[in-house]
Amino acid sequence: MSISVDSPEVHKMWNEHELSKMIGKDVPFPMASDQGGSIGTAYGIYDEESGIETRGRFIIDPDGVIQGFEVLSPPVGRNVSETIRQFKAFQLVRATKGGEVTPSGWKPGKTTLNPGPDLVGNVWKVWKVSEAFED
Repeated sequence: MSISVDSPEVHKMWNEHELSKMIGKDVPFPMASDQGGSIGTAYGIYDEESGIETRGRFIIDPDGVIQGFEVLSPPVGRNVSETIRQFKAFQLVRATKGGEVTPSGWKPGKTTLNPGPDLVGNVWKVWKVSEAFED
């Protein structure tokens, strides 16, 4: 879900005139309007003086717990591929009930880690650093 202070009409125009041309289809998730800034205020990203929200991304699990977040100033774009990678990593960790964890840069199909005392100081033996930087 996407939430911004923009009106539903602005969301519609953005989808029709920008996003759909970039990705070749309509926005693939629900968009909500926070014109009063109450949601942005709750997450600490709404600037009441200017009436805008800083770009924030919050990964919230099915239990309502924030598992990750990123806040960027407007001039810097977000990386959708990284967001999707993180979603998949959180889903894997949740599905394994923490029996598997994902190292930095992990991608689906790559090596995961099994947490425990034997892993401390031995991550390098289990996981090759180069995997984090493969495209």
